[in-house]
Amino acid sequence: MKKSIASESYRNESGTRKKVAFYTLGCKLNFSETSTIARGFVNEGFERVDFSEKADMYVINTCSVTENADKRFKTIVKQAQKVNPDAFVAAIGCYAQLKPEELAAVDGVDLVLGATEKFKITDYINDLLTRGPEPFGSAQDRLRRRVGEVHSCEIENADFYVGSYAIGDRTRAFLKVQDGCDYKCTFCTIPLARGISRSDTLENVLKNAAEISAQGIKEIVLTGVNIGDYGKGEFGNKKHKHTFLDLVKALDRVEGIHRLRISSIEPNLLKNETIDFVAQSDSFVPHFHIPLQSGSDDLLKLMKRRYMSNLYVDRVKRIKEIMPDACIGVDVIVGFPGETDEHFLETYHFLNELNISYLHVFTYSERDNTPAATMEGVVAKNVRNKRSKMLRGLSVKKRRAFYESQLGSKRTVLFEGENKEGYITGFTENYVKVKAPWNPQQLANTLQGIKLTEIDHDGLVRFEVVKEEIGA
Repeated sequence: MKKSIASESYRNESGTRKKVAFYTLGCKLNFSETSTIARGFVNEGFERVDFSEKADMYVINTCSVTENADKRFKTIVKQAQKVNPDAFVAAIGCYAQLKPEELAAVDGVDLVLGATEKFKITDYINDLLTRGPEPFGSAQDRLRRRVGEVHSCEIENADFYVGSYAIGDRTRAFLKVQDGCDYKCTFCTIPLARGISRSDTLENVLKNAAEISAQGIKEIVLTGVNIGDYGKGEFGNKKHKHTFLDLVKALDRVEGIHRLRISSIEPNLLKNETIDFVAQSDSFVPHFHIPLQSGSDDLLKLMKRRYMSNLYVDRVKRIKEIMPDACIGVDVIVGFPGETDEHFLETYHFLNELNISYLHVFTYSERDNTPAATMEGVVAKNVRNKRSKMLRGLSVKKRRAFYESQLGSKRTVLFEGENKEGYITGFTENYVKVKAPWNPQQLANTLQGIKLTEIDHDGLVRFEVVKEEIGA
């Protein structure tokens, strides 16, 4: 018979609860899942502490979108070992699904769980309790295992859905509505790490949104792997019971949520009807993040993206026509195989002329088991880095121009709860980042009506308060 996770085995000799800490790499989706898994540990009797503190167990939620995310894993394990050499270390998430044996071989890692297993981590800890050696014993005791224990499914078996949401500093929450992806982009490992596209039921999304609202959180950010594909696979099939527009309309009616923000959405799935609805919504904010990846149609074809550059232009124009002050962010990859100087300059000029607000620039890195990894026309790494630097510079220019266009306008800002070098920061509805002297008692987790006045030396915007706390 399994021991209960809340048993005496999960208490220290002094009788205090065992401590668990979490580290999340990657996207908002990972953060939402970490938060849900962490709440499960707390419900079972653990005390959650910061990753920098001494804990009995460290859980690292991994990412494998870029090479840097892979490399950071070993560094994070070492950080945990430095704080507590005897701690139990578990690796979960995308990298754990793609390369479980590689992670298990890292010194100090005790348990590796893949795409579906991560949500059952407390069950696996129980199994280790029954079989020994004691999972929370000394590092020397656990050396008998030599390498970490691996539980990783065939990704075809990742065909069920687990809902989740992340709550950070009580100002905003990441709400997962969809998982997996059916697209076959040649550079991407996400379908290999997360499986087929599948969605939460509309009823459960609304239930989670209501739970978030009840905790006094004022903003929800919708997240997933491919959220525009929402509705597919709700009941294990490929048909859409609901569309993304259905989801947006339903969430707009949830009481108590002042702001709803759409995270990254594919341009071919961002329909005019959704743009039009956001424009007239009281809850959805005028901020879109739309992956482009390349401004060259030749490269978009090599990447197997599901649109050409002209469709992207149409989406941006549509947004700006009915929401002139909307913020538009763009994902772009530099150094993809076959990207010549001409292709890169085509992308640079395309972005320079486009009415967008900022860029997220990714330097291409080869990913195992992707078609792009074996393509001809490999771009030298120093060239990739040079192109990345150029686009990051363009992003600074674009953001500055967008911020300047907003000076003098009246906006609503939601303040965060973190002290950043003596300042408190927040975002307007259209994603302008503002700053004020640290004053958490009056500002943290409040919505304030403001007038944007000037851009400070650090690129953030100063303001005047025109209407104190809104919707209190």
